[in-house]
Amino acid sequence: MPVPAAPHRVLSAAAAAAVLLAGLTGCGDKSGTGPAAASVSASPSASATASSSPSASASGSASPSASASGTPSGEPSAPSAPPTTRAATPPPAPTRLTVAVDTRGGGLSLVRGGAAQEFTVTLRNGNSAAYGHLLVAFQMEILVGEPGDKPGSGPGFVLEHFDQASGSWRAAALRIANDHMPESMYAGGGPLARESVRVERYRLRATAGGPTGSTPLMVSFIDTDADREVASHVVLPHSTR
Repeated sequence: MPVPAAPHRVLSAAAAAAVLLAGLTGCGDKSGTGPAAASVSASPSASATASSSPSASASGSASPSASASGTPSGEPSAPSAPPTTRAATPPPAPTRLTVAVDTRGGGLSLVRGGAAQEFTVTLRNGNSAAYGHLLVAFQMEILVGEPGDKPGSGPGFVLEHFDQASGSWRAAALRIANDHMPESMYAGGGPLARESVRVERYRLRATAGGPTGSTPLMVSFIDTDADREVASHVVLPHSTR
């Protein structure tokens, strides 16, 4: 049977432990940063962990600025800019066919049996209509001769048109009469699209046995599909001697 320790031995052991603890505490440096400081050295890791909090809080502090740049939750969004309305472009003003007859000297001055004299007819269409068959028609009244002039025989004149496809001159119709020919009696003519230009070349020659005198050459522009004149006729002065 074990014998209990005596009370004075227990007290002696407790006293010895107190002295030993005091000795260990006294072994540190004067500032007391010995072994006790070593036990505190673990706190830097905690402070390092805490030091990461400011960055986290800094990143967190960026959220209000980001939210400030956008629309706050629960507030109505700013109204969008109204759509830009462009003014409607007005349609172009209607334009119509214009014509011109040009020759050197402003007129035809022929000599019987002499060389032919050339002139051009320009058709400049507008945007109002296109023509499937636009005819350039020519008419001359009977010559009024000067006193003493001998009357001629035969038609007296030869009108030709330059054909661009073949590069040669072809006979063209010339009506010599003092009356008006209705537009419905004309046929033929070439196409003319909207806003297109056509230039035609013609030449007129007086034959050796033809009459002499002066009378204008009348140039008309007829839409043979509609049987109507589409531009005012042009009068080209002419004389033959």
